[in-house]
Amino acid sequence: MSIQERIANLRRNRVVALTAYDYPTARILDEAGVDLILVGDSLGMVFAGTPDTTSVTMEQMIYHTSVVRRGVHNALLVSDLPSHSYDTVAEAVTNAQRLVAAGADAVKLEGGLAVIDQVKAVLASGIPVTGHIGMLPQSLHREGGYKKKGKTEPEIASLLEDARVLQEAGVFAIVLESIVPAVATLITRSLSIPTVGIGAGSGCTGEIAVVHDLTGFYPWFTPPFARPKADFAGQLRHAAEAYAAEVRAQDAAGS
Repeated sequence: MSIQERIANLRRNRVVALTAYDYPTARILDEAGVDLILVGDSLGMVFAGTPDTTSVTMEQMIYHTSVVRRGVHNALLVSDLPSHSYDTVAEAVTNAQRLVAAGADAVKLEGGLAVIDQVKAVLASGIPVTGHIGMLPQSLHREGGYKKKGKTEPEIASLLEDARVLQEAGVFAIVLESIVPAVATLITRSLSIPTVGIGAGSGCTGEIAVVHDLTGFYPWFTPPFARPKADFAGQLRHAAEAYAAEVRAQDAAGS
């Protein structure tokens, strides 16, 4: 199936999207029928242990994209352009091309009107783009923390404008992060392309989750909107404790 066919499929049903940063996870998600797999810059937090996403580099994104690519054969593979990798139009195009060369089918960058020139340039280079509006993790320090978006009329108007210009530019979908659910629904109804929500309610045309939030594999911080379906951290801890006890018992018996 071609990239364009995979993109077209996103319009037919509710979009199921998850992040992946390694080969086995990517392969399992792909075999499970996930529509869109994102190599997210969230890897900075849940994979590398940094406090936020802002220190993630292009080299890290390229490496993880190449690793995930080996496990993905059916889903659309999207990679994040990390912080400060698209400050200029030229940087946006060059770095998007680097991610595609590593295996990405498409790229995602944060912002609407503020980065529309970069979005248009990447699209003009032939690379599909996913938009991302609402709470922007790469702007965390400038905005003073994680904040729900769409609480005031000016914010709502700005979000609608961001969504409009992104659609007009030609993005194939827009991630709506941490937006008041009623506003996310309003944005979704104003568009003809899919919206993929995270912490934005059920009114979007799809949803994305960080795989570590879904599986309970990052117990030190669980976003308020996360709905864990497993306890991987607890299971791994239990397995490690059982293994340690077994090895120590053997040592005691041998002595």
